[in-house]
Amino acid sequence: MILETDDRSLRIRVFNAIENAILDGEYKDGDSLNELRLSKELGVSRTPVREALMQLELEGLVRNIPNKGAVVVGVTEQDTHDIYEIRIRIEGLASRLCAEKITEEELHALEQIVELQEFYLMKNDTEQIWKLDSDFHKIIYDASRSRPLRSTLSNFHNYIKKARDMSMHTEGRAEKTVAEHRAILDAIKSRDGALAEQLTAEHITNAEDNIFNK
Repeated sequence: MILETDDRSLRIRVFNAIENAILDGEYKDGDSLNELRLSKELGVSRTPVREALMQLELEGLVRNIPNKGAVVVGVTEQDTHDIYEIRIRIEGLASRLCAEKITEEELHALEQIVELQEFYLMKNDTEQIWKLDSDFHKIIYDASRSRPLRSTLSNFHNYIKKARDMSMHTEGRAEKTVAEHRAILDAIKSRDGALAEQLTAEHITNAEDNIFNK
């Protein structure tokens, strides 16, 4: 159940709840999304559910079929390939800009995250490594100082998260992820934007290969 707060917050939370359920496979391709049923499940009125379904249709995760209503489209294998292709371009650019503009405080925070990941790797605690993964990338996004880039990544957040989750939980990926993060960090510390961009692109390519070639 979603607690009702202000209207905007409620709309966002309802949208995120339904989107996550689709991306996580709780709602499968072809499933009908009934407004009344969803409103009861989420404990909200039908208005924010209707608005969420309209937004999800714009994002291509839902389509409205005459006499049937909203139906899940879902995320195909091609969608996942496309997500990684977009990540390579956008996150590579974010790392380049980050290397040029990151503050000492942000750099210290980024280094702490990598050190913690290395610590948890020795402890074989992969869950903690994955929890820190989003923090690592978020600092890079913020340090890019590019509002359009951050806005694009924000709109794309759940797709990115789903793609990351698919890669992260495959065997052997944790060790490679931490090593790749260390290399990206070193490039950023050296203020080498071109290398940071290249290493980030390779990091994401490796994550994609880990899914489709496992």
